[in-house]
Amino acid sequence: MMIIRPVRRDDLDGLMNLARSAGVGLTSLPVNEERLTQKISRSELSFAGELDRADRGYVFVLEDADNGAIAGICAIEAAVGMREPWYNYRVGTIVHASEELGVYSRHDTLFLSNDHTGFSELCTLFLHPDYRVNRNGGLLSKSRFLFLAQFAPLFGKIVVAEMRGYSDEKGNSPFWEALGRHFFSIDFAEADYLTGIGQKAFVAELMPKHPVYIDFLPAEAQAVIGQTHPNTKPAVAMLQSEGFRYEGYVDIFDAGPTVQAYTSEIRAVKESRMVVARLVDPLPTEGRVAQLVSNTSLDGFRTILLDAPLDGESIALSREQLAALNVQDGDFVRAVALSPKEQA
Repeated sequence: MMIIRPVRRDDLDGLMNLARSAGVGLTSLPVNEERLTQKISRSELSFAGELDRADRGYVFVLEDADNGAIAGICAIEAAVGMREPWYNYRVGTIVHASEELGVYSRHDTLFLSNDHTGFSELCTLFLHPDYRVNRNGGLLSKSRFLFLAQFAPLFGKIVVAEMRGYSDEKGNSPFWEALGRHFFSIDFAEADYLTGIGQKAFVAELMPKHPVYIDFLPAEAQAVIGQTHPNTKPAVAMLQSEGFRYEGYVDIFDAGPTVQAYTSEIRAVKESRMVVARLVDPLPTEGRVAQLVSNTSLDGFRTILLDAPLDGESIALSREQLAALNVQDGDFVRAVALSPKEQA
């Protein structure tokens, strides 16, 4: 049985093991006990309602109930950019025209933007390689949508997710080499790491404040603007199936796309429903589809993935599933089909 739940302070060793399996590149999951302890503490205070919305970050872990192993991590930032600026580039257009000379030209440009200030963010998603089976990835990522649905007032009206941009097999980013390096004089990996651990002030201090004309960039840099790293394409496809769209915002370092959706219009948020948990033994075997099911507790939030019929105002659960959700027969739970095709 795999269970999504809020991170706890006694998960530190499990998170350290998870961070080691992630290797380099996942800056939001550093192999650093101090930073992971801070991350856990902030999450616990967020779930307890002891932080302002601007400071809240909710961290969840995927636990293997059979052995207690921490198999994955995911998180939601309640409101980005409220304490310090949250930067990206907005791809826009500047027109140069002269009626006297009969000249009219359009130029694609990059504008330094804080447009997403106050939006919520999906972040810190990682699943241990040994657990990339049995739809665990869908459970880990989409469990956050049930949390958003259940506790909508805690979050912004729009949710964003930054996707990793293109880089080659050596980790080199064509966009960074063409633009960022000229202003920062550090390697792409170092810049990405510094922003990942929260040291973002240098972005405002060093980035150009004027629009960047895309035409002036090398062809290889232009080609990757808004493009996703090959390893991240499945994650983008999953978010797109839930209603997320690219709206012309890209990362300032690797030009990876930021996708976004109105919270209320995310498929799993909009189609989730409250149903009554019913203890059924044995469980029905016909008409079952994969469903995410969560309880309605904030600091005791739980989500599991199971196969059950979609119809009706109740859902059949085993004793083990009731226990995993920490609910009783007759309690309300929230449920939604794992994917749009199963809902159909």
